[in-house]
Amino acid sequence: MGVSILKLPAAACAALLMLGACDKAATTSGAPADKFAGLDAAELTWRKDIIATDPLCKATAEDQKCSGFEVACKAERTVTPAEQAKGVTAKVVVMMTWNGFDPKFNHAQSGTKAELFTKDAKGWTRAPHGAVYMQTCGDMS
Repeated sequence: MGVSILKLPAAACAALLMLGACDKAATTSGAPADKFAGLDAAELTWRKDIIATDPLCKATAEDQKCSGFEVACKAERTVTPAEQAKGVTAKVVVMMTWNGFDPKFNHAQSGTKAELFTKDAKGWTRAPHGAVYMQTCGDMS
């Protein structure tokens, strides 16, 4: 019985330590991730743009508005020497999901989109990106 009492807290501590080690490279604070500073704000701007432009977000009824926005994955892309020469310091593919409303078929529908975020001295810019795997943000093609 004494062993069981120790196993539960030890397992909980181990789980918390593993979670703390996850995704350190994608954080936007701390010295190792400085090249990603500002990415969170760029993602929020993208979210606002989706709300303003996506057909699934055009409905005005309260129960039909876009909601449940979530970054499904992020993956850093290699910055080539030619891009570095132009001042590019980081590239990240981000996939976002959300729930919207399809007015044509009159029902709720999920939306997904992937964008390539590129950082240079002026900050982050984004461009459409092809389909990616939701688990890894690896390119499908």
